[in-house]
Amino acid sequence: MFPKKTFRTKCIEKVKKEWKTLDILVNNAGIQFPKDDIEKISDQQILETFNVNIISMIALTRDFLSVMESGARIICTTSVTAYRGSDHLIDYSATKGAIATFVRSLATNLADRKILVNGVAPGPIWTPLVKETFDDLSTFGKDNPLKRAGQPSEVAPAYVFLASEDSSFITGEIIHINGGDFVGG
Repeated sequence: MFPKKTFRTKCIEKVKKEWKTLDILVNNAGIQFPKDDIEKISDQQILETFNVNIISMIALTRDFLSVMESGARIICTTSVTAYRGSDHLIDYSATKGAIATFVRSLATNLADRKILVNGVAPGPIWTPLVKETFDDLSTFGKDNPLKRAGQPSEVAPAYVFLASEDSSFITGEIIHINGGDFVGG
């Protein structure tokens, strides 16, 4: 169920050998399998979605803390679906809600170590995942006030900001980049 320990171990050993420490960890992984009916979501789909989207994030973060020092940043990608849900991405939305809670909990947990933890919650963004997941893209992103989907270049600056010294007094927060789809949290 957990990502392969050998992969994580290799990554950590490489960081130790080449850089000694890790200053910025960006957790950005996700899969989704749209289903209009919850009864069509298999146990296997639930396990796979949770394993890729949140369980691997927690395990990888936990293991990489061994090479992170005061001032390091952890940035996690969640989604607008964590806040407004999605009738056809039920398990995916649940994992993205778990990521939002993970960000807040980990930020509090690591505050004494001066490691900042934040997140980015994109709305509809044109990514390969979207193009590979949905059959009909004719209305994708048109249900927000800007009436369009965003581009990856419109999301990337949020990660740069959270990785920079300009965000040194921000932890446990999530930046929403979603075309004006106002959501709580």
